This record gives sequence, structure tokens and C-alpha cells, in this order.
Amino acid sequence: MNGTSEGPAPAADPSPSAVTERDERLAPRTGRAEPSAYRSVFATAPLAMAVVDTEGLVVSANDSLGTLLGTDPAALAGCAAADLVDLASDAGTWHAYREVLRGHRSRLRCTRRLKQADGHSLWAQVTVEPLADAGEPGDAPGLLLSVADVSARRELQARLRHLQMHDPVTRLPNRALFFERLTAALEAESYENGGTGRIGVCYLDLDGFKAVNDTHGHRVGDRLLAAVAERLTRCAEEAAHARSGAPLVARLGGDEFALLVEDSTGTDQLADLAGSVLAALQPPFELCDRRLSVTASVGVVERHTAGTTPTALMQAADTTLYWAKADGRARWTLFDPERNANRMTRQALAATLRPAIERGEFALEYQPLVGMADGRVRGVEALIRWNHPQFGVLAPNRFIALAEEDGSIVPLGRWILRTACHQARRWQLAHPGEPPIFVSVNVAVRQVWDSDLVADVARTLEETGLAPDLLQLELTESAVMGSAGRPLQVLKALSDMGVHIAIDDFGTGYSNLAYLSRLPVSVLKLDGAFVRGFQYDAVSDGAGPANPADEVIVEAMVQLAHRLGLTVTAECVETSDQASRLRRIGCDTGQGWLYSRPVAPDRISALLGSAGPGGPAGVQAGVGNP
Repeated sequence: MNGTSEGPAPAADPSPSAVTERDERLAPRTGRAEPSAYRSVFATAPLAMAVVDTEGLVVSANDSLGTLLGTDPAALAGCAAADLVDLASDAGTWHAYREVLRGHRSRLRCTRRLKQADGHSLWAQVTVEPLADAGEPGDAPGLLLSVADVSARRELQARLRHLQMHDPVTRLPNRALFFERLTAALEAESYENGGTGRIGVCYLDLDGFKAVNDTHGHRVGDRLLAAVAERLTRCAEEAAHARSGAPLVARLGGDEFALLVEDSTGTDQLADLAGSVLAALQPPFELCDRRLSVTASVGVVERHTAGTTPTALMQAADTTLYWAKADGRARWTLFDPERNANRMTRQALAATLRPAIERGEFALEYQPLVGMADGRVRGVEALIRWNHPQFGVLAPNRFIALAEEDGSIVPLGRWILRTACHQARRWQLAHPGEPPIFVSVNVAVRQVWDSDLVADVARTLEETGLAPDLLQLELTESAVMGSAGRPLQVLKALSDMGVHIAIDDFGTGYSNLAYLSRLPVSVLKLDGAFVRGFQYDAVSDGAGPANPADEVIVEAMVQLAHRLGLTVTAECVETSDQASRLRRIGCDTGQGWLYSRPVAPDRISALLGSAGPGGPAGVQAGVGNP
């Protein structure tokens, strides 16, 4: 009879732990019963057995062993026992068997797949252990070989494993089996012995599947998942035509599926597979008398197996799937190391934001706001900088959005407000002969909702001694327009306190002019996009006229603001020609590199008291963009 070992692993480990020693359970001792009785029990026992001599040859075999092997038991005498039950197919089992023959081990037990004479196969548990004494006086000691048919148990175990490793709805491999295959594919032996040494994953999520469940019920949702699984399986089978094996299709949970491509040939192969998946899902599904359409977003990752772990690969796939969703859904996106590095940097910044506030890693720079008529500094805008120990000096656009997302904008905003007001008061005391300049602090919408901004401002003004009319708070146009409830109440309370309210980046958001008259706003800051339309020097550059629409729009907004009793600040003033035209239009103050870049507080002191065209302007502090 031919046989095979149990799977790829050795059927018996040559280590002592693989050979069970049970010295108490030896074969029946002769002398406690008549030899004929033992022979009768041996011959008629339902367990297949044979007596083997110390050379490994069968001395006698019972009828059960002959039936199991499909041969006459008498014909087994003189045969090598190892050949009958396939003990020599792997080195570990063969070594352990030889140790038992020599008396160095007390037992060998292993599982073998045996092939019968009629071609059928069965799984058998083989046990070899020594007989303690000879059957009769003068008999040489030997071994008892017993063989038990465990095919039914193996079949049950296989069925239970299949149920454990497959999804009951789609009948696809589940997450556990997927990661088992993925782990095996990434083991060194799997790619060192041939293959491309590469691996790829298409990780997909159905777009809007929750709506299907909510609208049509989970019964229809489950049928849709099963239908999607069928189409994905067909895609995998078609992709296997030019390859040795089809990609593994698995349901990882919910409406998430994955296709695992072992020995991939490059990103083009994975991109083609992702494209075929999207194409396969385009035709509508006819389910339960309903016509349903569904799309999917697919994250594609393909790389060398060396140095890759299952966790790292699936993290990359999950990140790429998120990108596909964010980019508009119903598409596939390839993993981009540079984009992922930016994401990792963003996460690193988010994780260290709050501790950075406590460690004092933030600083303020101030940019003047200049009176257009006389060129004197009217105020300052203080812009926050993060002196990050790893990434260097970071501008607000690198971290303010993160601070708003995780709520750290509230303590950070308090620090900005307190620091800016303290600095404005110091300038006032240092220049008693000059008109005091105001300080402008940008306020995020979340600060209005998540904190008691009115109390924070009142407390800060009291602590610093700064007059309320020397503090200006800036909110973006999209945040202010349409304000109702708490935000509007906060703005009115601050205005009643004497604090000026400015709308930043005006002209790019809602531009609800009717609502503007009802807001407690005193300043409009025109977005720099309008001012950049003025940028030309007709004398020196010969660039021709600027966009006339920008000038008309700015002039109209300035006139409107003045009629509403508001002052206007122009941002991004970079040339003297821009300043001249803004002055002619009637703009009140300007801010930009023509006057000064954002600078440290000590540089502002040098600007105070200057006058004339191109002279310094006020300074503004906050969390806005520079």
C-alpha cells in the first residue's frame, strides 16, 4: 500500500515531544494468560494490528489489518512494516520509527494517508510500540503495529474547518483564511523557491451598501453580497487564464472584499484586475424583483514580498481604499508612498499637537496692517508658527485643520489670544507717545462652539489690561455668514464688549450681503485673489491693463462696506501700484509683503512711529494663513 504524510508538515516530529512516552501502557505480558488466548484476541480484534520484529518485518498480522489494506493478512508476513504504512516518506517519521525499533523510544504515533489496493485512500492513525515480553518462552521481543481508520474524523474536521474559514453568506473564504493564505505567501520559503517574489492586493468596499440594507432590508443586502461575490469570483477566474492560479477572493467583513494575487508581475497586473472588478460590477443586479446598482472603491497595493508583513500590506491597502473613497468613489487608486508619507506626517502632527502646546513649541509672528492714506501702522495680525522638533518651523496651514478636527484648537486658541494681547499691551506701554495699535486674532468656528469664547476674551483683557477696542477677532466669511443661535449670540456679546469683529477672506464664501447688515461686524478683509488682479506696472513691465472686473468688484465692495459703516482691509498687497489703486478706490488699510512679511515682535517696535507711503502697517495675530 502506498501512502502520503499529513499535509506539508512532517507527520511525526523527531523531537522527543513528537513521540509520546507512556511506559505504563505496554503490550500484554505473557505469563498472565495462555498464549493461545492472546492469539485469539489478536486475530479477532477489530483494531488492525501486526507484530513486527526488531528488523522491522511483519511477523504476523490480524484479519482487521488485512481488511484495512485490502489483502490477505497471511501475505503480509515478511513485509517491511514501514512500507505498509508509509513510515519512510519523510525523514522525521523514519528516524522516530528507527528509534523505536532500537528500543530508544517507547512509542511512535503519526497520521498517514494510505492508498488501498483498489485505489481508494484513507486516513489512518499509526501507532508503533514495543512488546514487553515474547509471546512464548524463546520468542524474541518485537513491536506491536496498530492502524486505526480515522477518515471519518478527518472528514468531520475538514468540514468544520471549512465552515470556520468561509463566509456563510457568500461562501467565500473569510478574513481568517485570507490572512492565513497571506501569511503563508509572505513566508520566505514561498518566494525563495521560485516565483516572482511579489504580491498584490485589491481591497474593495461597496459604495453606499448601507443604503441598500436600510432601504430594502438585510435579506436583499445579503443576496446582493452573494451576487457581488459571484462576479468577483468570475473576475478572478478570468484573470487566472494567463497564470498558474487564480487570485484568492475573500469577504473580509461587511461589504469589504479582497483579491489576493500571489506571485504578481507588477502594478499593471493589479491595475487590470481592479479595472475588471469595477467593470464587472457596473451591470445592475436583478434581485428579489428589484433592479439594484452598486459601485465599488478599490485600493490597490503591489510590492515585493521580502520585508513585507501582513499587517503592513493590509494597512497600505486600507489607506489606499480610503483614498479611492475620498477621490470620488467608483474608482481604483494605487498606493502612493509619497502620499502615504504625507498622511503619516499628518498623523504624527495630530498626535503631538496637544503636548506641543504644553511644551511651548508655538510662537507668534506679526504682520502689519497699514493705513492706506498715511502709511502708518494701524494694527497687527499675529500668525502662529509651530517650531516642531522634527519637521522644523511649520506654517498654520500644516496644522490648524488638524487642531480643529481633534479639538486642540480650543487650548491653542486661548494661548494665541493671551499671547497676542500681552504683546499688544507691551507695545502700547513701550510707545506711550504713539497711538496704540490693535491686534487681530483669528478665531476658528470650533472655538465658538466648544468654548466660552466671551469669557475667555473678557478674562484675557482683564489680565493684560488691553482695551477691548484694541482687540480684533477674525472669522472666515463661510463661518460668519448664516450664523445663528450660539455663534451669533457670541459675536453680539463680543461686539457689545467693544471688541471689533472682522470677516476674513471676504468675497470668496457665501457673500450674503443682506445678512451682512444684521451681523455685528466692523471690518471686511478682502480676499487676496481680488488684489492679485491688480498686479501690473504699466510703466516698467508693459504688461498691459489688469483685469478690469477685479477692480470693479473691489470698488463696489468698498463702497458697500462704507455705506454699512464698515472699514475695509485689502490682503496680499505686494506692489506699490496695487497700493495706489487700492488707495484711489478708497480702501482703508492694507496688508502684505509691500509693507512687511510676518516678523518677530521686536521688529514691530521698529516699525511703530514710521509714516509715509510704503511705511509700516498694523499687525495681526491668530491662527489664519500668513
